[in-house]
Amino acid sequence: MTTVALLGLDLILGLLAVAVWAYAAVRAGTSGLRWALVGLVVLLARLVTVLVLAGRGWEFVAERMTVGVPLGLLAAAAAIALLLRARRLGRTGSTAARIALWCAAGASVVSLVLTGVVGYPSGPGAAGHDHSHAGGVSVTDLRTPPVGTPQKVDLVAQTQAVTLPSGRVVDAWTFGSLPGPTLAAQVGETLEVTLRNRDITSGVTLHWHGLSVPNGEDGVAGVTQDAVFPGETFVYRFTAGQPGTFWYHTHQHGREGIARGLYGALVVQPKGGPAPGVDLVLPFHTIGATPILGGSDQVQRQVVAAGTPVRLRLVNTEQQPRRFALNGTAFRVMALDGVDLNGPTELSDQALRVPAGGRYDLALTMPANPVRLTVEGSRQAGLVLAGRADAPEPDASVPKTTFDPTTYGSPEAVPEMTGKYDVSTAIVLDRLPRVRNGRPALAQTVNGGVYPDIPPIMVTEGDLVRMRVVNRSFETHPMHPHGHHVLVLSVNGRAPTGSRLWLDTFDVQPGEVWEVALRADNPGIWMDHCHNLEHATSGMMFHLAYAGVSTPFTHGPGSPNVPE
Repeated sequence: MTTVALLGLDLILGLLAVAVWAYAAVRAGTSGLRWALVGLVVLLARLVTVLVLAGRGWEFVAERMTVGVPLGLLAAAAAIALLLRARRLGRTGSTAARIALWCAAGASVVSLVLTGVVGYPSGPGAAGHDHSHAGGVSVTDLRTPPVGTPQKVDLVAQTQAVTLPSGRVVDAWTFGSLPGPTLAAQVGETLEVTLRNRDITSGVTLHWHGLSVPNGEDGVAGVTQDAVFPGETFVYRFTAGQPGTFWYHTHQHGREGIARGLYGALVVQPKGGPAPGVDLVLPFHTIGATPILGGSDQVQRQVVAAGTPVRLRLVNTEQQPRRFALNGTAFRVMALDGVDLNGPTELSDQALRVPAGGRYDLALTMPANPVRLTVEGSRQAGLVLAGRADAPEPDASVPKTTFDPTTYGSPEAVPEMTGKYDVSTAIVLDRLPRVRNGRPALAQTVNGGVYPDIPPIMVTEGDLVRMRVVNRSFETHPMHPHGHHVLVLSVNGRAPTGSRLWLDTFDVQPGEVWEVALRADNPGIWMDHCHNLEHATSGMMFHLAYAGVSTPFTHGPGSPNVPE
């Protein structure tokens, strides 16, 4: 049984225990003992379920094992003992027995409240860390100085009526096009990007998703800069230090801004430029109810001669994971989140589940027959590669089998990530009732708290950091640490058997436990959050903060900065 099924079973057994004990209390004068024994069986079944869950991860059952289940069993034992005593004395409907049965029902209610309201570890979380006076180095000092002759780019944030290839017109927020222009650089090249806000009244920033830049260039409103409002500009400068597929988007009111079109791709080629062949950048997005792949809401066709090397860069700019399929050819997965895999081998008939915010780079040699790229649930947005423009359209089905990156490629040692961990922490994800922005809400929580009332992970430069990420909820959480890639150590207790996996957006599905590690080699105050931005807005954000780094920027009540 899966962990998420066990969590569901535990909830059902908890509710059933309440009902059975309450019914036993009502029937205390006739068949109360019989129903009390049924209640005991339910509690014992719940104990077995909780013990199995404990084997999957203590974080799933901490409050159940320490308080909930013991309290329920203790109350049940007391109720049954009083019922037996009352039967011996001929007083089966005694007040004491009824009270004991209602107490047993109450104990089961308390257990459910502990799980559904208090959560892990045992409360709503401690107060957040005030970075404004945390040390002598400001995030404004952690920037790229002007050197040499950079590649200069202007991006203008604006409201825009965009006509899609189908003729449909959508009202969007853009960086000049939908998606924004693809930025291209080579390793070692410095980009200087001037962001101008023409008329986005809620403000904008630019965050370079997956690319390790100095903290002051990270583009998080209220943490590394103030939001850029109409008529204002901000200049970002960074040197592209790693080849790969990345993307950029606003990090001010990001849930709305990205959904409405404030995003684009960033491709860093190795020194010497791109490899020969066809290289296509394909961000997938839904604006309103219209899915678009690249910049098209229709199936795109491109003529590619047989034998041509092809690279497809898939970028999921959505809030949810998306399954892609490539039909008509074998292919290799060359990179995940901008980092090359070791020893990729050919695949076919496997769907690719790309997390929200994640990127997959695919490589193929163009066959004589047509090839089609499909996005599950979005048949009208796709790509056909063929040797001639009038070639028939290939099958658009999506295989049931999903690619598993943890078993793909060849193992490779990562000596710089071995040794004693300087910082180890648990990050428990859940959905619990909390007060968010002064209002009651069913919030997305981290260790029981909601942003900004979540203590940061504090590190010192050079630290080796281990994070155990546990998803107690019934929703997927694509976790995105800014400024760093993490090395996947294990998923549900199983270490990867293929290539080492360096990710900047890792998809923690319901009931999963991921263990990841990072090297604290990029000083700053870094956002770490769920990239389903509905969840981030609902509280699932916190910071990875380096000792001695502070920020002069603020967000929250009274500030126009909204970093979600």
